[in-house]
Amino acid sequence: MRFIFLLLLFLSLKANAQKIDILLIGASHNYSNAPVQDFSNISSKIKKFKPHAFFGEFLSKEDERLIMDYWCKPQNIKRLEMLSANRSISTADLPKTIDSLTNLIFLHPKDYKLKTDLAHAYYLNQDVANGHYQFWQVYNHLRQTPNTDLEKYVDNILSPPLDTTGRSMKRLKTSEYANIAFPIMLDMKIQELLPMDCQSYDLNWSAAALAFYNKFERGKTDAIAANKNDFIAILNKRDNGFKKYGSIEKNSQRFTEWLNTDEASAILASGDFYFRELYEIKDFPKEEMLSQIHWWTMRNKGMCDNVIKQASSLGLKKVVVIVGANHRKYMQDIFEKMPNVTVQNINEY
Repeated sequence: MRFIFLLLLFLSLKANAQKIDILLIGASHNYSNAPVQDFSNISSKIKKFKPHAFFGEFLSKEDERLIMDYWCKPQNIKRLEMLSANRSISTADLPKTIDSLTNLIFLHPKDYKLKTDLAHAYYLNQDVANGHYQFWQVYNHLRQTPNTDLEKYVDNILSPPLDTTGRSMKRLKTSEYANIAFPIMLDMKIQELLPMDCQSYDLNWSAAALAFYNKFERGKTDAIAANKNDFIAILNKRDNGFKKYGSIEKNSQRFTEWLNTDEASAILASGDFYFRELYEIKDFPKEEMLSQIHWWTMRNKGMCDNVIKQASSLGLKKVVVIVGANHRKYMQDIFEKMPNVTVQNINEY
């Protein structure tokens, strides 16, 4: 009798488990080297998908506070100090300031000084994803409707010309968010970008990458001499892949769609990980390379876990995940193994 009860309970839980449908987009972090892009096909697919939320490659404000060091932490601290000097808001007052500004913007959606204030408060709250979303709305408005008074206000509050490195306001202007996510979110009236990045393993990744690089550079001459034809062929394959990448980036108006192919994923992965054929060549630092791959995989798994955890807790059934193209294949493979998750990349939808 007990067995039957437990079986029925298991079947009930399984039947009630929330199913999450993910539309995954691998994108460029910087479209400034590409011609004017045609995102119409991508936009129409996203709108047809009808997502309830978008996830971006940013840390949550909680993780931003807790993780003491990762690749752009110094730049984020510098932004915090700069914006706090422009206008200080106590940490205790930030939540109610954000709520108040959000309510005012709901009443006055065309007030871009309020949106500047909200961006400033989000940045101080270490919510870079939504600081960027609000700043982009102001920046996009100024591109279409120049306004000297508003520009001066933005410079005084946000100092965008000084935020130039890391995940910066300058970088935002040519990013996947400015070109893909934010315009569609605004059109669909989605109020916030959800963060899903994972930087818990960044120091491990950096140490593994440095260990591989040092050992590889020391032994590369001997390894090439001993396995000249095989080694050179593999390195040429890598170089030719990046030449193709550069050519498509420079000439294609649908660069993002190519970035979501397995061909693009293999080329991008070869930048850090070369090719598996190389790992068995004598004197190649295989152990260090496998360590590097492990920490990269852990980061991608952390991002996938963050998406599912938040989507489940918020009751979101259909979400768009937009991420740097070098993550796309790794995350798609991880999502495909997760229970109650369906994932398609943008080319498959």
